[in-house]
Amino acid sequence: MRFKDVFSIIGPSMVGPSSSHTAGAVRIGLVASQLLGGVPDQAEIIFFGSFAATYQGHGTDIAIVSGLLGFATDDYRIPQALAIASDRGVAISFEQGKGLFSHPNTVKLVLSVNQPVPQQLSLIGTSIGGGNIEIVELNEFAVKLTGNYPTLVIRHADRPGVIADLTSLLKSESVNIGHMSVDRKGRSGDALTVLELDAALSAPLLDTIREINHVQTIYTVDLSQTEGTGTS
Repeated sequence: MRFKDVFSIIGPSMVGPSSSHTAGAVRIGLVASQLLGGVPDQAEIIFFGSFAATYQGHGTDIAIVSGLLGFATDDYRIPQALAIASDRGVAISFEQGKGLFSHPNTVKLVLSVNQPVPQQLSLIGTSIGGGNIEIVELNEFAVKLTGNYPTLVIRHADRPGVIADLTSLLKSESVNIGHMSVDRKGRSGDALTVLELDAALSAPLLDTIREINHVQTIYTVDLSQTEGTGTS
């Protein structure tokens, strides 16, 4: 990744000690909680590479849980995140994973909620420096999601015209696409499309997207709603 300015290297306003091992980890947790739609009831957190070797000393475990609770990178409650999660009844496990990934600061999250409808979400995220992140896998689909822009994630059937209908709708609403990634399980199977946008989408527009043929589920991510707030 090429950094655009010195602030991309220094990192965001944060509770330390490290922009990559703390702030980046918080942002991975935040993305996961927004995709899930709230705080999980259970969280399995598996660290790889440098994360696995140093997560306790650098507070990466605390940082991930802070993000899952919806805390911003500069939230004063970050040091107490594990105790807060326990008080809220969140069951958390930490593991050191085995295997190689393209980046040493890698974590896999397997999250679930029990109510009102049981659901599970898994993702793999990397913290690439300066508080910047990339989500590289979501529910076993290969993706690219940075959290730097309002993001729309759509699970849909792999059918002709779905993406064309979607992009035409966004064009009609003057919504610009900064980046798009698409992955599918197989021809005519399920697909996942990730769109990083220049602006967040309105609730009515999201409702219209849900009505597109073959769209199954949509998720949104917008870290601008939490970052730099001092509290969550």
